[in-house]
Amino acid sequence: MSQNSTVNRRFVLASRPKGAPVAENFRLEETDLPKPADGQLLLRTVYLSLDPYMRGRMSDAPSYAPPVALGDVMVGGTVSRVVESKDAHFKPGDWVVAGSGWQDYAVVDAKLARKLEGDALKHPSLALGVLGMPGFTAYMGLLDIGEPKAGETVVVAAATGPVGSLVGQIAKLKGCKVVGIAGGEEKCRYAVEHFGFDECLDHRAANLGQRLKEACPRGIDVYFENVGGAVFDAVLPLLNTKARVPLCGVVSQYNAQELPKGEDRLTLLTTAILKKRLRIQGFIIFDDYGHRYPEFAKQMSEWFAADKIKFREHIVQGLENAPASLNDVLEGKNFGKLVIQVGKEAE
Repeated sequence: MSQNSTVNRRFVLASRPKGAPVAENFRLEETDLPKPADGQLLLRTVYLSLDPYMRGRMSDAPSYAPPVALGDVMVGGTVSRVVESKDAHFKPGDWVVAGSGWQDYAVVDAKLARKLEGDALKHPSLALGVLGMPGFTAYMGLLDIGEPKAGETVVVAAATGPVGSLVGQIAKLKGCKVVGIAGGEEKCRYAVEHFGFDECLDHRAANLGQRLKEACPRGIDVYFENVGGAVFDAVLPLLNTKARVPLCGVVSQYNAQELPKGEDRLTLLTTAILKKRLRIQGFIIFDDYGHRYPEFAKQMSEWFAADKIKFREHIVQGLENAPASLNDVLEGKNFGKLVIQVGKEAE
């Protein structure tokens, strides 16, 4: 892998957003190319993953992970090529998954990089989607917390997103009825025709609660929660006794400047949890399930190779488009897993 630049472009966090991020919250810098020490790798970013959790890391409010410090590079998962290796397990040209963040080049500890091998090399960007963190989130959240059983009804919001689309497909593989919720008729149609959902409802249309009730005449046994807000309000009354709700995110609240208020809403939720013995469990995928990644990788790779799992990517060209593209993710404007192509696959 040839090194064809002496300059590294990087986006750092310039200020903390109030509400939706704006261009002024980011600063594009140019720095000298970093140098790896023993046990480290110099990586050239090819693909950068953009995910909703990044909005939380821009805030300094208490959370499960430390915030990005002002002046530091924005965090993000990457698929990269090794430019220079100071570790015997890697060589120049190797494809790796790492956490290089929003920049052209990065130095990382070799122990924090995972080499791509086998079928993953045919489409490296999928290591950020169906074969990466979103796929892992869908797999463990649905199967370990949701515990779907054949004949049950599974509902998932953001049905064409990188997590929701896989939740639905895995649930179908387990013999469930699957109802998706998505934004817009085109996405809903795609969820049914391409991902194999039984039905998909447009949350932008009127009377979501009534339409969901009609789509789920036997109630909801598993609801995979990644949106919150009005979608959850429609789901809650339809949850069956002992329903399971894996909770990996609440994207509808990420740009909110204050938490939702209302004792009545909290009372409705806690009463439902008690009366119906609901299991609502939040999880952080690598914190809670990192040790089970090999299990996921083996099974998902087998399903993918057998063409039992479909995917859709939304690839945006150019690192400079990362800030605007993050807002697209937060607002649901992307269609599929949004990935920034930073560099060329072959250089």
